[in-house]
Amino acid sequence: MNFNKESLQKEITYKTSRSGGKGGQNVNKVSSKVELLFSVDNSILFDEDEKLLIKDKLQARFNKDGFIQVICDEDRSQYINKQKALDRLMLLLTKALHVPKIRKPSKVSKAAKAARLENKRINSVKKEGRKGVSDW
Repeated sequence: MNFNKESLQKEITYKTSRSGGKGGQNVNKVSSKVELLFSVDNSILFDEDEKLLIKDKLQARFNKDGFIQVICDEDRSQYINKQKALDRLMLLLTKALHVPKIRKPSKVSKAAKAARLENKRINSVKKEGRKGVSDW
């Protein structure tokens, strides 16, 4: 991956607004809610294949204008909310670009098959010996 916080920071736009919830007068005076917007199409950090992968995996995160949107209003500080939103975007992009390793199907070895069948035979003999013999 060829992106880090500093390079990502250059391509991000922020919108701030007043946050609801706890905080008393602080909530009414300070714009601490942060809305982070990132355009995948206009980004120079990713090649076309990576952009397609991000669009495919994060399609639910795009707003109507085609930006990835991350909103954070957890903290009373706008600066901390910006940092948290940037961390979330980094995590989203990292997960979206992760390609899982393809599983190679394997066969059960002959020795393992023989051992399993032998175990079954021993159990069968053991249970056969438990049956009561009837005189009828």
